[in-house]
Amino acid sequence: MNESGCALPQHLKALHPVLNVGVYVYACVPVTTDLAALEPLATFREAEGITIIVPEEVAKRARITILYRAAWITLQAHTDLQAVGYTAAFATALASAGIGCNVMAAAHHDHLFVPLEAGQRALETLRSLQSLPPQT
Repeated sequence: MNESGCALPQHLKALHPVLNVGVYVYACVPVTTDLAALEPLATFREAEGITIIVPEEVAKRARITILYRAAWITLQAHTDLQAVGYTAAFATALASAGIGCNVMAAAHHDHLFVPLEAGQRALETLRSLQSLPPQT
């Protein structure tokens, strides 16, 4: 059990991954960039600039260099920010399928950004985790 009292198998059974429509990209913009017009899904500030995740058409319209094109999968299970082994379990399953994964943990759900061409395969891999037998 983790600190919230929920065992890992219950978390995995409740994944309910959904593949969002569209192409999403990672890009890096200067810290002085006005992000309001870009309406990023996510940002992270580093010394080198602000990493943003936006729909591809937004990056192209703003003439921002695209670093990574991705499919976006939302795990409909409610995020437990204290869950032990949860991220490792789905990341390991995706790695075993040869699929890289960038994880954004938010207050309500986890969001995975996988290589664009692997989106459907990643979805199927995550769905297979929901039917694993309980560990004893």
